[in-house]
Amino acid sequence: MDSNILVVDDEQRMRKLIKDFLKQKNYNIMEAEDGEQALKVFDETRNRVNLILLDVMMPKLDGWSVLRQIRQMDSHIPVIMLTARAEEQDELFGFELGVDEYIAKPFSPKILVARVEAILKRANPEKKELKNHAGIVIDNDARTVTVDGKNVELSFREYELLKYLVDNENIALSRDKILNTVWNYDYYGDSRTIDSHIKKVRHKLGKKGKYIQTIRGIGYKFEVK
Repeated sequence: MDSNILVVDDEQRMRKLIKDFLKQKNYNIMEAEDGEQALKVFDETRNRVNLILLDVMMPKLDGWSVLRQIRQMDSHIPVIMLTARAEEQDELFGFELGVDEYIAKPFSPKILVARVEAILKRANPEKKELKNHAGIVIDNDARTVTVDGKNVELSFREYELLKYLVDNENIALSRDKILNTVWNYDYYGDSRTIDSHIKKVRHKLGKKGKYIQTIRGIGYKFEVK
């Protein structure tokens, strides 16, 4: 089944550029020209939308406000932010809100398509895989996480981070390796990106969060003791 992508940008030229390239890969495209329209379209089609490309600077409601409300409605759908701003603090703020990926303008349409394909592929695994680690159950097919039978709401990136740590149980992973693997490309920002996500995942896991251990001078490790 073809994936449905919601493209949100106040520039018609930009929406057309993105739409033309994504359609070559048989993606179905929905559009919104401002923040308010984006929320309306998403609310009407949320069961069909597989990914959102969201501009930051827009009239009526900016991308941050839109993202915040989308996360309140759906914490799983992948969101890629399109931004002309490349400030580190902006990116960290976005990750706190649940951004899965950043693409800075101007960008290569081919790179954009590659990023979209990578995220959708990881968001829709082909094989069902169920993992249970001391009460933490990861359903790779449904992309759900439960702790002692209770569902835990994780964003796309938080889920990928937890899964990567669990898949490498008892192995100390450096921050650089986590960034390059989980974010799927070389990220040149501050390591606080990782620390921020780890903090949120630990909090959501409750008492089980202790299994994510900090390895001083290296990074993190998932270990059940």
